[in-house]
Amino acid sequence: MRALELYRQGWIQRDIAAALGVSKGGVSQWLTTARDAGPEALVSHMDRCGVTPKLTPEQVRLIPDFLWHGPEAYGFRGEVWTCGRVAGVIREEFDVSYSKSQVSRLLKSLDWTPQVPITRAIQRDEEAITRWRAESWPDLKRQARRERRELVFVDESGFYLLPGVVKTYSPRARTPVLSEWQTRDHLSVMGGLTPMGKVYTLVRPKSLNGLHTIEFLLHLGRLAGARLLVIWDGSPIHRRAEVSEFVAETKGAVRVERLPAYAPDLNPVEWLWRHLKEVELRNLTCLDLDQLQLEFHLALGRLRQKPRLAPSFVEGAGLPI
Repeated sequence: MRALELYRQGWIQRDIAAALGVSKGGVSQWLTTARDAGPEALVSHMDRCGVTPKLTPEQVRLIPDFLWHGPEAYGFRGEVWTCGRVAGVIREEFDVSYSKSQVSRLLKSLDWTPQVPITRAIQRDEEAITRWRAESWPDLKRQARRERRELVFVDESGFYLLPGVVKTYSPRARTPVLSEWQTRDHLSVMGGLTPMGKVYTLVRPKSLNGLHTIEFLLHLGRLAGARLLVIWDGSPIHRRAEVSEFVAETKGAVRVERLPAYAPDLNPVEWLWRHLKEVELRNLTCLDLDQLQLEFHLALGRLRQKPRLAPSFVEGAGLPI
C-alpha cells in the first residue's frame, strides 16, 4: 500500500523499490495488481505467507526415502547428491520443477546437510565390526574390571610440517594464503587413550618400529598401571617378534587385543588425531620439527584441559563407556 501511495505521488518504480528495500519486480507486481483489480486486491493478499508449496507435506516426507537409494539408482554417475540431482529426482517422481536454491532450502528443512564422505575400505567385514562392537567390546570391559587392568586403545599417526588446511573466513575474492615449508619431514606419534579420557603419547622425529612399541608399552606401565589391556590394530610394528616376546615376558601383566581389519573408526585414538589436526593445529605452519613438537604438546595440553572431550572420542567410535 505504501508503494501504491508513492507511485501516485509520482515516484518511479526504481526509487520506490530502493526506498522500501524491495525488488523492482515486487513493486511492479503490486502496481499491476492494484491497476487490474483495485487497491483492495492488495489488502486481500495480506493474510498470505508466501506462495503455495509445489509439493504437499506427504510428498516432502517421501524425499529422504528416495534419496537413500543413492544417485546411481536414478541413473547418475557416482555416489554424490547435488541440488541439481535432487531437483531431477523431484521432477521424475512428482513431475514438479524446483530450482537449486529451492532444493537447498528443502533439504535443509529435512535436516540434510552437505558433508564430506568418509572413505571405507571395500575389504571391511561389516558383520565382524558390528559383532565386535556388540559382543567383544562389552566382554573386554568386563575382563578389564574383573582383572583390574587399565584398558588402553593404542594407535599411531604422523604430524607433518605441512599445515592441516581447513576452512576459514576471509573477504570475498581474497583467499587466504598459508606459506608452508614444503617437506615430508614429520613427527611420528604413538598415542594411548583410556575410556575415561586419559591420554598418553610417545613422539619421535622418525618412523616408529617394534622397539618404539615396546618403549611405549613400558611408558604405559609406568603411568597407567602395570596391568594393561591394550587394544590396537594389526600394524606391522604391533606384530614384530620382539613385541610378542616382550608381551610374553610380562607373564600376563600386559594383554593385547586386536581390532577387526580395516576398521580404524573403531579406535577412539583416530578421533584424537583428527581433533588435534583439524581443530587444535588447523592452518598452523611450522618451520621445523622442534617448533612442530612444541605446538603438538601445547595442543595436547589444551585437550587435556577439556576433561569431557577425550571420552567423547570413545563415544564417537560407537563404543559405549
